Amino acid sequence: MSADQHLRAFIDAAKMAFDAQVTAPAGRQSCARIFEELDGPITVRGQTPERLPVCDLLAQATRPEMFAQGPLRSVVEAFNALEPHLKWRRRAGDRPKASANFEDNHVLSMIVGPGGLMPHAQVYLGVNFQAPNVRYPDHTHPPEETYLVLSDSEFSQDGETWFPPGIGGTFYNPPGILHAMRSGDTPLFAMWALWAERE
Repeated sequence: MSADQHLRAFIDAAKMAFDAQVTAPAGRQSCARIFEELDGPITVRGQTPERLPVCDLLAQATRPEMFAQGPLRSVVEAFNALEPHLKWRRRAGDRPKASANFEDNHVLSMIVGPGGLMPHAQVYLGVNFQAPNVRYPDHTHPPEETYLVLSDSEFSQDGETWFPPGIGGTFYNPPGILHAMRSGDTPLFAMWALWAERE
């Protein structure tokens, strides 16, 4: 399969997984807009795939047999097929409260969105991965965001209080909310879907 076919399969699987797992009304409304926007033709831009050293741990969090049959396993399988086409990078910018080991132990990939495999101005669809025992920095952004968590990890929406969504758990970040994440003894793997209003 070509990159655009793998991307189409991933978007379709992500749509089913978010629809099956998201319960917050604001998150469901946001995801409905996102995947309606992605229901058209796929345009993959020419980009050189790139992995960073921490990606060597990625397989620990993306083995399909770790997930029950259904939308979660399907989206992980579709992600694994797409992953060789992705460009991984480190987070840029300030890093308040990030753990000392953050720099070399996290990556993210924008699959759809500015700079992504498929450029888009309003939809950001991507993934975060962290090695064990890593805290992501507190951060905010204007677009609303819905997370689909695919690992045992913890998240914060105020920089202090932490909650474990669980594998298959979801939550909604309103525009501008402070939020962060951290891995425990196992890697963190999560997908996110953001909707940016037109300026």
